[in-house]
Amino acid sequence: MKKYLARGLAASLAALMPLSMATHTASSASAAPVSAQAVAGNAKAAELYWDKLPGTVNPSTNGRWVNQVKELKRAGHNVTYATATSPAMGGLEIPLVVIGPKGKKLGETAGLPTLYMLNGADGGEGRANWINQSDIIDYYGKNLNANIVIPMSGAFSYYTDWVHKYSKVGYKPMWETFLTKELPQTIEKELQANGKRAIAGMSMSATSSLNLAAHNQDFYDSVGSFSGCASTTKGLAPAFVNITLARGGTNVNEMWGGSHTPAALRDDALVNAKNLVKQPNLYVSNASGLVGKHDVLSSERVRGDLSAATTVAVEGGVIEAATNGCTHDLDVKLRSLGKKDATFNFRNTGTHQWGYWQDDLRDYLPVLKKAFGN
Repeated sequence: MKKYLARGLAASLAALMPLSMATHTASSASAAPVSAQAVAGNAKAAELYWDKLPGTVNPSTNGRWVNQVKELKRAGHNVTYATATSPAMGGLEIPLVVIGPKGKKLGETAGLPTLYMLNGADGGEGRANWINQSDIIDYYGKNLNANIVIPMSGAFSYYTDWVHKYSKVGYKPMWETFLTKELPQTIEKELQANGKRAIAGMSMSATSSLNLAAHNQDFYDSVGSFSGCASTTKGLAPAFVNITLARGGTNVNEMWGGSHTPAALRDDALVNAKNLVKQPNLYVSNASGLVGKHDVLSSERVRGDLSAATTVAVEGGVIEAATNGCTHDLDVKLRSLGKKDATFNFRNTGTHQWGYWQDDLRDYLPVLKKAFGN
């Protein structure tokens, strides 16, 4: 019971907010990419509008990243924004940030792979997103020869296809359909991409990235999962998932139709670990929950704020310790299924906060470059 309580806590709390490391890594051959059109099937394609944002995005509330991106774009940096529509969600307009290699304009990035980066529980609608909290624009712009697409919406959605309408927002979330069927066939065509792609996420979306890969085998050349919990249906996990969803004014019944329905079990990456066995270039990371370099008062993230240091040490420590257990469970499960070519990065120290996910950008980079051949 204690084990499942910890895993359940991770599944929920992970959605809220290296010194030495133990890793096991082996090379894995890139799978032949499945085309975006093949996965899309008969699904309608998203419509894409460059240099446009949905009218619902407010830089003062749910679009705190907007001014930063616009300023960088005006200064000639390797970033722009767009709006994509989702036919499956009734034409919902979804803001995107698109990052290209440093020194290249949007029209000069043909023939490159595509990395889809997912935000955590707030979906990019708050401050906890890759744009506001990391140096992804600069670091990956300089070091990864790829286009990076970041949806800046999807709060408390687990980026899955829901069973029922999300009553608070007034529509039925269909994020898996959008991310795997509607968006890739449009944006990869617009970017003249080479058909190689990866997906990565942190905290809540670390679970999502594993699920999207498990549901769409051979679609991704690489998958990154940072500080997430693969299990969502064991023990008390559903109750804690419900706590997370409650923060967004919804519940597990709206999302899955219940705690152990076919939809819920489909979104448990530990249950479906067999579907990840052939996934090439899989990177999964977790710290231990013990205070690390980004948590001390002198760190750039804490900046002498005792309250912040206490929060990351206590709340962030508990969350990361729980997700660490989840990640070890996935490691053991995949090994038992014969998968030994995944990269599991277990940090001896660190809590559930952005300093370590920025570290993951660096630690994941060699895996990505291998997958993309650059």
